[in-house]
Amino acid sequence: MSPDLSPGSVRRGQLRVYLGSAPGVGKTYRMLDEAHRRRDRGADVVVAFIECHGRRHTENMLQGLDLVPRLTRSYRGTDFPEMDLDAILARRPNVALVDELAHTNIPGGRNAKRWQDVEDLLAAGIDVITTVNVQHLESLNDVVQKITGIPQRETVPDEVVRRADQIELVDMAPQALRRRMAHGNVYKAEKVDAALSNYFRVGNLTALRELALLWVAGRVDEGLRDYRASHNIDRVWETRERVVVALTGGPEGETIIRRAARIADRTAGGELLAVHVTRSDGLAGASPGALAEQRQLVESLGGSYHVVVGDDIPSALLAFARAHDATQLVLGTSRRGRLNRFLTGPGNGQTTVDLSEDIDVHMVTHEFTGRGRLPALGRRHSPRRTVAGYTAGLLLPVLLTVVLSQLTGSLNLTTDALIFQLGVVAVALLGGATSALLASLVASLLLNYYFIPPVHTFTIAEPNNAIALVVFAAVALTVSTVVDRATKLTARAARATAEAETLSTLAGSVLRGADAVPALLEKTRTAFALDSVALLDRTTGDTLGRSDADGDPAPDRTVTEVPVGPAGLLVLAGRRLPAADQRVLTAFAAHIAAALERDRLATVAAEIEPIKAADRMRTALLAAVSHDLRTPLAAALAAVGSLRSPDVEFAPEDQAELLDMADESLVKLTRLVDNLLDMSRLQAGALTLHLESTPLDEVLRRAMDSLARPDAPVQPLDLDTVPPVLADAPLLERVLANVITNALRYNAPGAPVLVAASHHLERVEIRVIDRGPGIAPEDRDRVFLPFQRLGDTDNTTGVGLGLALSRGLAEAMGGSLEVEDTPGGGTTMLLTLPASPASGAAESTEGGETA
Repeated sequence: MSPDLSPGSVRRGQLRVYLGSAPGVGKTYRMLDEAHRRRDRGADVVVAFIECHGRRHTENMLQGLDLVPRLTRSYRGTDFPEMDLDAILARRPNVALVDELAHTNIPGGRNAKRWQDVEDLLAAGIDVITTVNVQHLESLNDVVQKITGIPQRETVPDEVVRRADQIELVDMAPQALRRRMAHGNVYKAEKVDAALSNYFRVGNLTALRELALLWVAGRVDEGLRDYRASHNIDRVWETRERVVVALTGGPEGETIIRRAARIADRTAGGELLAVHVTRSDGLAGASPGALAEQRQLVESLGGSYHVVVGDDIPSALLAFARAHDATQLVLGTSRRGRLNRFLTGPGNGQTTVDLSEDIDVHMVTHEFTGRGRLPALGRRHSPRRTVAGYTAGLLLPVLLTVVLSQLTGSLNLTTDALIFQLGVVAVALLGGATSALLASLVASLLLNYYFIPPVHTFTIAEPNNAIALVVFAAVALTVSTVVDRATKLTARAARATAEAETLSTLAGSVLRGADAVPALLEKTRTAFALDSVALLDRTTGDTLGRSDADGDPAPDRTVTEVPVGPAGLLVLAGRRLPAADQRVLTAFAAHIAAALERDRLATVAAEIEPIKAADRMRTALLAAVSHDLRTPLAAALAAVGSLRSPDVEFAPEDQAELLDMADESLVKLTRLVDNLLDMSRLQAGALTLHLESTPLDEVLRRAMDSLARPDAPVQPLDLDTVPPVLADAPLLERVLANVITNALRYNAPGAPVLVAASHHLERVEIRVIDRGPGIAPEDRDRVFLPFQRLGDTDNTTGVGLGLALSRGLAEAMGGSLEVEDTPGGGTTMLLTLPASPASGAAESTEGGETA
């Protein structure tokens, strides 16, 4: 019976993880060293499960520690050692050492994975010290496979490791680890060469090291954010330089991006973030084309690009900077001229500086500083500006009256009227036609009362003055109307320009090809400042793509639906879109429909390509049948015909020679026909596989027996020391026979062809090594194409299908066939196959380490 593990029955144990940047860096050794320190302090420490992999120094560290006997479980006829979880729970030590956290347990135990066993130990109040390599973290699994080319089938969820109370990175320089490998301190001597030339390349180890460092740094950042949140700390802690650069889409963008990048590069680990604040009215704002170019520049410099929505640009910038714990904010100096700044007050840059508090703000000068124009007239008047227009319409004529009254006698009535006319135009520029109408009315009354005789009365003595006053009012109203209309037309022109640039960017996205639909959905969401955009299939309801904004959705958001082509539907959630935006949205939908149609055509083309390839293969096969089958068939017929001829009496030695010729020709003919048939099945996808546990030494023996030269100099090296592979035995025999035949054809005279094998994690690597002339790097892919004979003009030796068929059969069995150089000269064919599941469980290396 296991102890009670109900929640709250005992305190939860603490987890300490030694995270290795690569296999062999010393995680297990460090874990055992920590165990000795805790034992010396009086803790009850047991070794629950340790894999030393024959490493002498690690085995010596086990001395003096209590080992819990292992369980033995049978799987597919083989016995495997496993951790005895129940025995450890019954013993209830203070600390348990559990190696290889990502290990998969043999079926029959309580849990499928070892990390689940560790969870049970922690729940029982037992502290656990464990090890895991960075390549076994679930989130990095695909990245590691791209780097090393080797899949990691044993993984552990990142959250399991993140919850650890302590994570210690065990790291080593790539060159030092390779020296350690060469000295035999990681793997046995026969595996060292293969490991150093494959998994343990300097590039692989450097990339794994960087992944480990970044992952641990992210874990530290998470802990720091949690601490600050739990203690209500809002101020920026400058633990790491994060530089935010604000982009407007203006021509100065490239200058300030490069300046911000230099600031970030001055400190180790500096991070560059670019942000553009888009207005909540959607399309109005910067050029999408310019922003796209600036985004590419930011990403090329190693930074990240972000878009946030907000009408108060300084507040939005600072909120973004504080959310990302930025230490510095970089802005370009204003493009507005002095008159512009005088009329409109402090700009976004100065306001940002005033509100920045503990964030350093850099104002970067550029060649466009102060070269802007007067305030833009094309924007829709805000309520604040409308109120200002009415106020100016009332006060500006009064102010002009006070000033002109002091100049009575110096100016005539015409000059006074023109000055009042100028004031009305200024009010029209500020507040529009309505406020200008109010200004013209007030100006007319004041002009009549103070400047048209008799003054201080609303009567007009001379008819000419009455006409002048009427003309003044008419001109003022006309000019203000024209000015207001001009501002509206300017606004429409600016919007049309922004729409045209946006649609031009969309067209470019469609033309760029792959991933156009996700890019268009993201562009649609950001251009219209929406919470989310989804593309649905109207017939099935399936989601074809989606783009969501960061943060909480707007509380009053609405949903808009737009048809996309014959079967698509664009669903937009967020602010209510005005009619002008919905018109442009139709163009967005048309571009998305075009992208979907292009994807459909690409799919159709991809489906047609195999058919074209099959046709080409049939043509080549017919050519092979018409030519290459003829030679061995003619030789066999000639030999048999001669033996059956009654006109010739052959001596016994001549009869034996003719029989040998007939036999050799028929063997060639049989092998050729088999290759042609198998290649046809591969191309048609009709090859039937029967995968089973297959011992390599037995398959190699049968492959050598099938060679045209049974006495060929082929030397196997310790094939019985590797586990069986998961393969189709007859097909694997064919692969080995073809590869060995090719090696024998080009091998140096008198030198044997070596066949060696090694086992790493769940893969078995078979190397067929010759000492021939080798294959140039540019020709290594060509040797696997059908009907290729590099440097071989003798068409009587076959149709060039051997290696092409061998690679196809290897890949069909879940393996691969590649070309490598043989140290000292020659070619090595590397055949990689999955190890049999039973053998993979039996020979589990350190944390699933591969070489």
